[in-house]
Amino acid sequence: MTTLAPPPAPVREDGSRHRAAPPAGSGLVRRLFTGAPDDPRWARPALWAILVLATALYAWNLSSISGNTFYNAAVYSGTKSWKAFFFGALDAGSFITVDKPPFALWVMGLSARVFGYGTWQLMLPMVAVGVGSVALLHRLVKRDFGPVAATIAALALTLTPITVAITRDTNPDPVLVFLMLLGAAALLKAVRTGRLMPLVWSGVAIGFAFNTKMMQAYVVLPAFFLVYLWAAQGGLGRRIRNLAVGTVALVVSSAWWMVVVDLIPASSRPYIGGSTDNTVWDLVIGYNGFGRIFGASASVGSQGNGASFGGEAGLYRLFNEIMGGQISWLIPFAAIALVAGLVLRGRAPRTDARRAALLLWGGWFLFHYLTFALAEGTFHPYYVTAMAPGVAALAGAGGVMLYQAFREGSAAKWAWVLPAGVAASTVWAVVLLQRVSGSGTLYTVAEIAVAALGTLSVLGLLAGRFTRRHRLMGVAALAAVVALLAGPAAYSVSAATSGTNGTNPTAGPSTGGGMGGGQRPSGTGGPGGGTQSSGSSNSGTQSMGQPPSGNGSSSTGESGTAGSGTAESGGTETRTGGGTGGGTQVSSAMISYLKKNQDGATWLVAVATDQTASSIILESGQPVISMGGWSGSDDAMTLAKLKSLVKSGKLHYIVVSDSGQGSSNTEISTWVKKNGTAVSAYSGLYRLDASDVS
Repeated sequence: MTTLAPPPAPVREDGSRHRAAPPAGSGLVRRLFTGAPDDPRWARPALWAILVLATALYAWNLSSISGNTFYNAAVYSGTKSWKAFFFGALDAGSFITVDKPPFALWVMGLSARVFGYGTWQLMLPMVAVGVGSVALLHRLVKRDFGPVAATIAALALTLTPITVAITRDTNPDPVLVFLMLLGAAALLKAVRTGRLMPLVWSGVAIGFAFNTKMMQAYVVLPAFFLVYLWAAQGGLGRRIRNLAVGTVALVVSSAWWMVVVDLIPASSRPYIGGSTDNTVWDLVIGYNGFGRIFGASASVGSQGNGASFGGEAGLYRLFNEIMGGQISWLIPFAAIALVAGLVLRGRAPRTDARRAALLLWGGWFLFHYLTFALAEGTFHPYYVTAMAPGVAALAGAGGVMLYQAFREGSAAKWAWVLPAGVAASTVWAVVLLQRVSGSGTLYTVAEIAVAALGTLSVLGLLAGRFTRRHRLMGVAALAAVVALLAGPAAYSVSAATSGTNGTNPTAGPSTGGGMGGGQRPSGTGGPGGGTQSSGSSNSGTQSMGQPPSGNGSSSTGESGTAGSGTAESGGTETRTGGGTGGGTQVSSAMISYLKKNQDGATWLVAVATDQTASSIILESGQPVISMGGWSGSDDAMTLAKLKSLVKSGKLHYIVVSDSGQGSSNTEISTWVKKNGTAVSAYSGLYRLDASDVS
């Protein structure tokens, strides 16, 4: 008797099998959970599992997240004033802006306006864009390299330690990464189709990324331009014309907010924090531009000040004791996979989609690596989260390509690169885990898993190749994935379950400069650079979670360039930074006093730095003037401006000390002490009324 059996499922180019097409009646909802008809059955459930994992890591114990009080205060102020919302002002009175463009603040601010100000309201969009980045990377890698590569890439991005740490914060970087990935998606579509509009939308996405973190959004542009110019459909002339149009879209979407703000008279808008001449343009090319690359030695952007939390600049920086555990786990494998993958696609047509994607992700990785490694200006570990999609995509796509070459025995010399890459990455992971030996059981288990599974994987791959046992090679490849992700997973779990510094979030145990996990960094630098002394936490009991009320313990600000004072003033203290108010304490009792005696003034008090002002804003719920920006060195407040505010009744109180920076601050301090009335109960606090202005 003849037995009729269905034919075996066809094998995809990446080696996985896919199921037959479902009946015509299958709906969109079913496809949402089961995937496309030609996907293997495990692919969509695996994606959902990764997205659930990402959500858990990013949102675990949400109520414990304090975030960056600097940005939290700006978001809060934006919920009280649409003017402050548009400009990204630190205070609702719109005296000074934060030192970044406001798009990320808008995203959090809209959530806070709709749902109310609190922890989950600010974190909701951050978790959403973090998970969205994982899903988007999966889609992009799957389109060119299949579901296996996409799954590995999505998991690698999810478990990148610094990505977990920064997504659990209110810094703008998660929004930046999501917008850059949107730009990459549109670019790859433009490359495949040769159409203009996807390229235009790519430029728009990067433009919005620029309005999130300025010049950092442009790090991917060389890769975008080169990939499109080389690999897009159509003749060279058409490609050049399309690039020109896309560049116009990029410029317009990048510059519109800057142009609008700089065209508004300075008297009608806040001072641009971080700038030297009160313009956004100066902020772009200086503080957030060349100052980041060249530091204090640059002819522009000298306010970068060379402050670095990531160690000395150099090609080894991302592997050092501070940065290694944050990002470098998969860098060796990604670099090997990139080179080998390009060689394996060497004779493909110019428009080959796989090679174009490899060039894009390789360029994403390399340009970020060189920028971050060699930058001599302000540098924080969390900046490198922007590099993570490139590393993850190369690990997934390149890994699958190497596995195919190894399994099929094609390209004989390159067929042996896979076990070599796994071995090299395993050794490096063990080195990283050895650095934190003794930090806890989690890291010990990870080290054992990496060493054991990595070794078994290499041996299994070689044995499977020599014996032609494909199943053994598949199991060995799976063991390699687990081995290479065990270390990042340990760091990521640590980042999700322990507190992190809101200003300089990192994952894992403290290494090198003592800045891991929830440890308070020592040294210099704030979210936008400048200098600060150590010893005070940036987050307090009311950073987020409850609307500011002015009651209870105060939030604590970070100290600025001058040292913090030690005189007792009652209540939990909030230390002011350098500049005019350096060395003075602002306590909860002082804040209560200021609120009771505000007498209709727009601003509760004027202090030296953003750190102090943001903490007082979050506790009191009232606008507070930061006279010197983040580090106290901005020329936002002049004596003439102070006199005008006092005379008009918009400001009555100012905190000053003898440790002022710069002639204008010294002038202000001298004038206030001469003409104001000292509030004896609170050191450094002076009352000024219109009658005090001559």
